Amino acid sequence: MADLYLTKAGHQKLLEELEYLKTVKRKALSKAVGEARAHGDISENAEYDAAKDAQGLNEKRIAELERKLASARLLDENIRTDEVLIGATVRLKDLATSEEITYTLVAEEEADYEQGKISVSSPIGSGLLNHKLDAIVEIKIPAGTLKYQILKITRD
Repeated sequence: MADLYLTKAGHQKLLEELEYLKTVKRKALSKAVGEARAHGDISENAEYDAAKDAQGLNEKRIAELERKLASARLLDENIRTDEVLIGATVRLKDLATSEEITYTLVAEEEADYEQGKISVSSPIGSGLLNHKLDAIVEIKIPAGTLKYQILKITRD
């Protein structure tokens, strides 16, 4: 698996999810399986099947998180701020509307559009990568072309 670059906050969030799934959720699902099994014949017990499916999905997510965390690399917070790289917070000016927008470029696992965190593999994220301060960037998206000027690059 390729390296997964995460911010400290993103890494911590994955660790907390893993801990929750391994302790609280695993215990609750085990209890649900036991209760469903107590209802009798498991060969025709929909409640048992649903509990086992949920347990399997939980174990799959635990394995996925463990793989991601094993390949995780924390971003250096002292990276230069003259170029857009993963972990950068970028203030942009939309040249079509003069609106200013701020995005933080993160790995897919941390992307949260509501918080302004966009994936570096998204059209806008990948279009901004490696551009310098004050650059004019044209990004092709399914709805057309966006044209931004990079006003500021920071690291949080």
